[in-house]
Amino acid sequence: MGDQAPVGVDTSFDAAWTSVPHPVLIVDSAGAVRAMSAAARSLLPEVGVGAALAQNAAAGLAFETTALPGGDEAWWLIEDTDSVLREAQEALSREQERAAFLDEASAVLMASLNFDRCMEATVQMAARHLADAAVVVAPVTGHQVPVVCSGSEGPVEVRRIDADPAAVAGLSEALRGFPPVPSRWIDPAAVPDWLVPHNFTGPVGSVVVTPLPGHGVPAGALILLRRNSENAFSQGEEVFARLFAARAGAALSAARLYAEQSAITHTLMRDLLPPRLNRLPGVELAGGYRASEDHQVIGGDFYDFHPAATPDGETLVVLGDVCGKGLEAAVLTGKIRNTLQALAPLAKDHAGVLRLLNSALLSPVDTRFATLVLASVARREGQVVLRLTSAGHPPPLIVRNDGSVEEADTRGALVGVMPEIKMRTFETSLAPGETCLLYTDGVTEAHGGPLGTDMFGEQRLSDALAQCAGMPAEAVVERVMMLTTQWVNQRAHDDIAVVAITAPRRTHLSAVDGHTAGRYTA
Repeated sequence: MGDQAPVGVDTSFDAAWTSVPHPVLIVDSAGAVRAMSAAARSLLPEVGVGAALAQNAAAGLAFETTALPGGDEAWWLIEDTDSVLREAQEALSREQERAAFLDEASAVLMASLNFDRCMEATVQMAARHLADAAVVVAPVTGHQVPVVCSGSEGPVEVRRIDADPAAVAGLSEALRGFPPVPSRWIDPAAVPDWLVPHNFTGPVGSVVVTPLPGHGVPAGALILLRRNSENAFSQGEEVFARLFAARAGAALSAARLYAEQSAITHTLMRDLLPPRLNRLPGVELAGGYRASEDHQVIGGDFYDFHPAATPDGETLVVLGDVCGKGLEAAVLTGKIRNTLQALAPLAKDHAGVLRLLNSALLSPVDTRFATLVLASVARREGQVVLRLTSAGHPPPLIVRNDGSVEEADTRGALVGVMPEIKMRTFETSLAPGETCLLYTDGVTEAHGGPLGTDMFGEQRLSDALAQCAGMPAEAVVERVMMLTTQWVNQRAHDDIAVVAITAPRRTHLSAVDGHTAGRYTA
């Protein structure tokens, strides 16, 4: 029956009980409902004022009765403790499952710094746990929309679509990081086909579009699809989707940042890796470089080669070590190499070149410095003539034909720190078969040995070079690199760079093709 009060019922009496905040029914001696509170109306919508109280209307509910004057009774609803407890346990279990899923999502998504795999993992987990299908839309690049989608089963689909995100309600806002649009405001019929996985059967019944918040900028948008409107997203499910989206957005943002940094690192490494040393008439040049164990960090060791402008001129060989690692070290290394290339025509004056370089590196805001060794090489009267100048760098070592090892008598201040620097140039010559080795402290300071704590040191390097008397330049470099590699034995180490300058012995004729260089022999 309806809630229309019958003739004879005191409506003022009914109004007084209606305002009671607790579920309560007023029943007369005949079993008819005289009044009921608003809370009781919501629990028992089928029971109306003036109607006889059907016993089954209150099935599953417990009441306490209170006698009222005139023979009426107040039926006060007592909460069903078992039902409330059961509902609380179900709610707790549901929240525990959601918390476990969010923990799993964080672990899975943050385990990979690959952006594409992170997008695939996002849609797969969302499709299995949050909806019938999931779609991740990455920030628009150019005129195309990057889309990754997946149903609860089946493969992940990757697409690049020429489309306008503004055509989908809430999508363009989500891509800009705006708060999500409630699912009840989105027309499922307006979802375009390019946002629906191929293995998604049936019409779209309900849609959630939520942003993927990143580190400072949005990482994209997450779209959840369900097949029928009867299984629409509740407010609690939308909140849960946003919690998942927050974790996915953080992982995607970290993966994108890592990809950008990795691309920058690879670009810098490609430009900063030591060049191949060209062959000089009557001189052998060989170089070796091994990056530190942290392959994603740009090192500070480098060497360069500036050939003579004229046949009787001097070739400039540079080996250096920049303080620190990373982008700042790379920038400084590039600056040094470019400056020395410009100063190469002035290389007859090592002191002048280093002073000009020092002036170019001085900065009131940057305290980074570098150590260098310059070697000017020329062929004179059957011998290789060298001029060596160290600027805060380990002095070169010279291997004579008798196996003795000499240290070049050159010293100097490192560059990029003080306005004025001093240095001393050392001149020598190499007879056929003799070698001058330039090296960075990554060789002598390499930690290894039986306990992994001993440095390779100058003495071991000198002993190794003593066994290289008469060897070609490439063999000397290979020997030093091999010994240091064995010494560190896969342990962490700094960058290692060496350059060998050798006066070759008598040469054979060229190979039969007329182009291949001949071999040097004793």
